[in-house]
Amino acid sequence: MKKMLLAALMLGLVSGSAFAQTANYEIMAPASPGGGWDQTARAMQATMQTAGIAKDVEVVNVTGAGGTIGLAQFVSQKNADPSALLVGGFVMVGAILTNQSPVTLEQVTPIARLTGEVEAVVVPAASPYKTIGELVAALKENPGAVAFAGGSAGGTDHIATGLLAKAAGVDPRGINYIAFSGGGEALAAILGGQVAAGISGYGEFESQIKAGTLRLLALTSAERLPGVDAPTLKESGLDVVLQNWRMVAAAPGITDEQKAAITADVKKMVDSKEWQDVLQRNGWDNAYLEGDAFKAELAKNITDTKAVLTDIGLVQ
Repeated sequence: MKKMLLAALMLGLVSGSAFAQTANYEIMAPASPGGGWDQTARAMQATMQTAGIAKDVEVVNVTGAGGTIGLAQFVSQKNADPSALLVGGFVMVGAILTNQSPVTLEQVTPIARLTGEVEAVVVPAASPYKTIGELVAALKENPGAVAFAGGSAGGTDHIATGLLAKAAGVDPRGINYIAFSGGGEALAAILGGQVAAGISGYGEFESQIKAGTLRLLALTSAERLPGVDAPTLKESGLDVVLQNWRMVAAAPGITDEQKAAITADVKKMVDSKEWQDVLQRNGWDNAYLEGDAFKAELAKNITDTKAVLTDIGLVQ
């Protein structure tokens, strides 16, 4: 009898251990479907499940205010929940500042920076602007008449537009920037001719560029992207180099052991072949950075972003 009980206990322990090694996650993408955060969250979902890292992964979208509405909901509702993850990034850093959000990234548990992506300047295929030089000339002539579509106010797209204007000798405070809560909405505005141009991550525009419905004028990378027929802003005489980045964070209030387990799962995901395929397919750079190094880099990004947004006039 004792042997049977011991065997049952041992079996229970083994089963419990095996179960603990395959987590369930809910990933919040704090923006509408179609944008970069949504793409990242769904890529994580597919990779974690395909690679056997997590048993079940759900993605939820919470839109508004550059991710700060989702961030506030995440902090208030997911405290100490080791199954809750949040996708965020450079856009959220700016949105927190411009929206004077009472909830900040200091209230979540940063896990890792995942990807980097250059910004692309595009126009509809029927646009009269054939080159970045022509678009800039129109911007110089009448800044308010050249509307740009992009993500949330104060985000990477807005920062890129402001830096572009400043490099062209145009007062960034006078640009006509129209902010959208998600990449899908911004794309619809560009394709519909509601704006003159759009600025966002290259991956968000790539399929339309290849289909010929969008014309790619320039990129914010330091060097040209392999296989992409477009100049950089820098080589076009505009001193702008900028990379968007995306991260994953865990809930506030989790234990060190839970943080370590989540970090290990994310590292397995990043190291998997499935994730490497995701990076290649979307044109994302592997910008993986974890732990104290990521925490320090995040603090620096917040300081630098505040300086840029003050120049644009969005932060006093």
